[in-house]
Amino acid sequence: MAVLHIEDLKQRPPLTGWAPFALGFRPFFLAAGVYAVLLMALWLLVLRGVITPGELPPAVWHGHEMLFGFAVAVIAGFLLTAAQNWTGIRTPSGRPLAALFLLWLAGRLSFLVPGMSPVQIAWIDFAFLPVLALTLALPILKAKQLHNYPFPFMLLALAAANALVHGEALGIPGTARLGLHLAVYVVIAMIVVMGGRVIPSFTDNKLHTRARRWKTIERLVPVATLGALAAALIAPDSPVTAMLAAIAAGVNFIRLAGWYTHKFWSVPLLWILHLGYAWVVFGFALLALSAAGLGTTSVNALHAFTTGGIGVLTLGMMARVSLGHTGRLLEPASLMTRAFVLINLAALIRVTLPLPFPGVYAQIMTAAGLAWIAAFGLFVVVYAPMLLRPRVDGKPG
Repeated sequence: MAVLHIEDLKQRPPLTGWAPFALGFRPFFLAAGVYAVLLMALWLLVLRGVITPGELPPAVWHGHEMLFGFAVAVIAGFLLTAAQNWTGIRTPSGRPLAALFLLWLAGRLSFLVPGMSPVQIAWIDFAFLPVLALTLALPILKAKQLHNYPFPFMLLALAAANALVHGEALGIPGTARLGLHLAVYVVIAMIVVMGGRVIPSFTDNKLHTRARRWKTIERLVPVATLGALAAALIAPDSPVTAMLAAIAAGVNFIRLAGWYTHKFWSVPLLWILHLGYAWVVFGFALLALSAAGLGTTSVNALHAFTTGGIGVLTLGMMARVSLGHTGRLLEPASLMTRAFVLINLAALIRVTLPLPFPGVYAQIMTAAGLAWIAAFGLFVVVYAPMLLRPRVDGKPG
């Protein structure tokens, strides 16, 4: 793979017509938005007993596709785009990108093919993440960017988690729950690493502020985060997990507080990212309370991480990255502000209401699901034309 600097990319002739595979964020962000809507609509039908998914138990299928379908699509689009910026080396576009996207899509469709065996489904679905990890590793290794080396390994950890989920379908009992929790925690670790890079940077660049960073806190954040997530995976209901999760909540809260400025409340593309990180902090706090047996459950913590942290941050990042990399001003349409409110409302309903109001669980799930569908539906409506058409400034990408 030849080294190509970003300056060289800008000198290429402008694209015309359609550009769905010009850069990684385009097909994967659009697919993630569409899939988020379809998945939640299907899940609401499953909860009402209208349909039944295939090889996996309903809750496992829901968790698997939200993580390895929706979330992984966002991660793929973001990392393939970011790696080109980081290294100055082109990541796949055109036919190679289309082939990579079709590999992701094959994993989604394999569950729907009549007569497909669990072994065949597992291999088809498993293949994407190792291929993505290799695709990302090549430019990072060529550029010798040591600080970006963890990302391919995180993708391989997600691949291992995916294998665990499929392991239960293949007859190995008890592996699906472990795989789903491992996947959630790997994605949360990615958010903590990447959030620490981009959220204060985006805020400072837009508002001409200066985020406060404390060296001690920045050193503690990855240690406390990984320690808490590892403990939750190994012994979710132990005092050790409660203590480590409380520490992780504390240091991540201090980190987030250092980025705070009241000015970002006037900028939707900023407050959505700060709120997304706040859901991660809240997830650690709920994890601590759950492990200590104090008034909440691990399911609440899990959905603070997923519906809140992953859902809110992915919507915010897709909205911002898509604008910047299609040559547009970083000013989202007013409909996206409503989408940002709706995704936080979905998380708030899903995380806080089931425990005190168990008698109306179905209605709570429906309300949260519809808010989620509306949020990502608005993203698709607003961003599909941008993602399918070339950059407005005539530059490649």
